[in-house]
Amino acid sequence: MVVVCGVAADLDFLSYLRGPSAFLRFHRAVLHSVFGSVVLVCVLAFAFWAVGRRVAANRPSSMSPPLRLLAAVEVCAVGAVAHLLWDLASGIGVQLLWPFRSGWTAWNLLNNVDPWVLLLLALGLLLPKLFRLVSEEIGERGKGPRGERAAVVTLLLLLIYVGVRAGLHNRAVDELNSREYHGAAPLDVGASPSALSPFAWRGVLSTENAIDVIEISLAPGAGFDPDRAVVHYKPENSTALVAAENTKAAKTFLRYAQFPLASLERGDEGCRFTLRDMRFAAGDRSADNIIVRVELSSDLRVLRQEFRYANSAER
Repeated sequence: MVVVCGVAADLDFLSYLRGPSAFLRFHRAVLHSVFGSVVLVCVLAFAFWAVGRRVAANRPSSMSPPLRLLAAVEVCAVGAVAHLLWDLASGIGVQLLWPFRSGWTAWNLLNNVDPWVLLLLALGLLLPKLFRLVSEEIGERGKGPRGERAAVVTLLLLLIYVGVRAGLHNRAVDELNSREYHGAAPLDVGASPSALSPFAWRGVLSTENAIDVIEISLAPGAGFDPDRAVVHYKPENSTALVAAENTKAAKTFLRYAQFPLASLERGDEGCRFTLRDMRFAAGDRSADNIIVRVELSSDLRVLRQEFRYANSAER
């Protein structure tokens, strides 16, 4: 029940097949919200309870007690909450208050696939064997369910790891906020973790005229030089930019993006704006890296507006 309810929320990833517009609307929203999680837990708990009753009815001689509905709800809730907390800790985040509000919540502490977490989980699978060998060596008979101590140790190690990541994230954000860039203080900053090293972070900051990207090392003795930042200048304010940002697609994207950056291509018959989120590194091919393109005529009529996956934008 824990495993099924822990992965069931990712069924909304199927919206990827309907294109980037549907993916942005439904992924990490429908089944990742508080409302959707409650519904998911109730449906799955009832399904497990119903199957349990049917199995018990067909095996009256079984010594196993029938599954209680409340117990099924509690177990399924553990899986759903664990999934929700994991996605909150990632940089993409979730739409917690869907369908009542469309805002995104993200803590930016972990990667979607974190090798250190996988290592700790693998260690948790090996620890029961180690504990059994130690118990046999000292002649102690194991008490309680097998693997219980290993599970407790693994959960504690995971909590410690996430806590360390949270502290390092705060340090990275403070480092970014403590400097000036191009003679101005940053308006907004963000730090994304590296998958391999807990001390390596990718900093993104927004000033009045630009978005800067800089690699941050929090290792002992490492310095921080704001002049090493890669600068991406924002386009100048114009009626064309305002018209592009007022389209439905752009408004939806701006609620999703943390560091939106527009680029402009002018032609003889109009112009084309591309909106992208700079929290994604160049070359990022994840499904969450979505861009918006808006084509305007010379008299600023909207000719076309569309979402595209960044990994297919050049096709």
